Amino acid sequence: MSTLLEMKNIDKSFTGNKVLTDVNLSVEEGEVHALLGENGAGKSTLMKILGGIYTKDNGTITINGTEVQMRNVTEAKNRGISIIHQELMLAQHLTVAENIFMGREIKTKSGFVDLKKQENEAGNFLEQYAIHLSADTRLDKLTIAEQQMIEIIRAISFGAKIIVMDEPTSSLSDTEVEILYEMIRVLKSKKIAIIYISHRLKELYDITDRITVLRDGQYVGTVMTKETKKAELISMMVGRDLSNYYTKSDHVRDEIILKVSDLSDGNRVKKVSFDLKKGEILGIAGLVGTGRSETVECIFGLRAKKAGTIEYRGKETNFRSPQEAMEEGFGLVPEDRKKEGLFLKLDVKFNTTVNVIPEFLNKFRWNKLKENKIVAEKVSDLHIKTTGADQIISRLSGGNQQKVLIGRWLCSTKSILILDEPTRGVDVKTKAEIYKLIDKLAASGLAIIMVSSELPELINMSDRVMVMSNGYTAGILHREELDQESIMSLATSR
Repeated sequence: MSTLLEMKNIDKSFTGNKVLTDVNLSVEEGEVHALLGENGAGKSTLMKILGGIYTKDNGTITINGTEVQMRNVTEAKNRGISIIHQELMLAQHLTVAENIFMGREIKTKSGFVDLKKQENEAGNFLEQYAIHLSADTRLDKLTIAEQQMIEIIRAISFGAKIIVMDEPTSSLSDTEVEILYEMIRVLKSKKIAIIYISHRLKELYDITDRITVLRDGQYVGTVMTKETKKAELISMMVGRDLSNYYTKSDHVRDEIILKVSDLSDGNRVKKVSFDLKKGEILGIAGLVGTGRSETVECIFGLRAKKAGTIEYRGKETNFRSPQEAMEEGFGLVPEDRKKEGLFLKLDVKFNTTVNVIPEFLNKFRWNKLKENKIVAEKVSDLHIKTTGADQIISRLSGGNQQKVLIGRWLCSTKSILILDEPTRGVDVKTKAEIYKLIDKLAASGLAIIMVSSELPELINMSDRVMVMSNGYTAGILHREELDQESIMSLATSR
């Protein structure tokens, strides 16, 4: 293989704040090259320089041995660079073919879009890459995984030689992940290089050839994936050994605080039963689409309960809204922090204290001192990296956004905290901090329900795990019974 891309000694600063210093990246033809680092390590900035979104301050970029300048996105595309973002940049109301050729439509001599020719050309691409979809299908009829395939085909149709994939599996099921892997293998065979960004270390071992690690905006090193152990990668990322990656002690008390029996929402949730004790961490496992999130939404009053019973502290209850659940001391950190949790255009202060705003009002006077104290405590306790309480939250890294969201719910939650995918899209160090926090909350007597797609997380952090299959409780495993085989056996039992 020959070297396709060489980025050397790349520097980048924003308003005097240096975010990249002497960063290097070398990618071979047909290679899957992982870019790894904590949130805020500089991965996104480096890729935006490659994609022409930002311009570098110093350093060189070489493609196929020729030094190039990436002054804008168009220039980068013309050089064969394509970035597939975590949020797909596609038009849901258009067809597969229209999306592939969006912005460079094939036209007839009279100047009209030649839909038939576009569909034929798109069909050729789909056939070439063994994607069994019709070119005239509207995009909103496709799964997220299928839409991702169309985004990749769109990049290829531009003549992409280097495709950057940013957290490509964050919304995919295990089956869909394997479909993506197969697509990546086909791209490799055609000598197209992939720069793969993911926090899921297992994925890197599944699909990548080499890994480049960044830390605090600096180049740490490049290693062969198969020759490097997970512990070494973690050490490279954080600058020290994370020997206590999972923090878990036994804090379960005898008191049953919540009992759910035959719960149904008339749709995804069909028959779910479990109980939850004070100080317990109860994991909820299952394949994507089996009703895990819907179950906790029913409990929290976000979704109507059609059948079954929910008992809280021995008394049957039925929350008709999240507000009623919050008044009883419940909290829910949602799966999608950006869509369902955060006010992205507002600051850290508002996002931290919005659940407890009435506490700052006294006879129409605002207790600013109390509000600032709460925010300062949460920033300190959760190690949130921010320039200040007035920083707009969308400018924080994903991990710090997640910690702000958890901090908000800790302001109001008194008895049961529900965490839906609490570590999705956050780096290894932040994960370790969140695990430590969860254990500390359980020690304080808080009961925790944790929905997660990451089996190691469930196995290492849960006292028990309820496994769901097709909307039902397939079984409940105690800590000593927890392993991947047992969980997957139950998850696929219906």
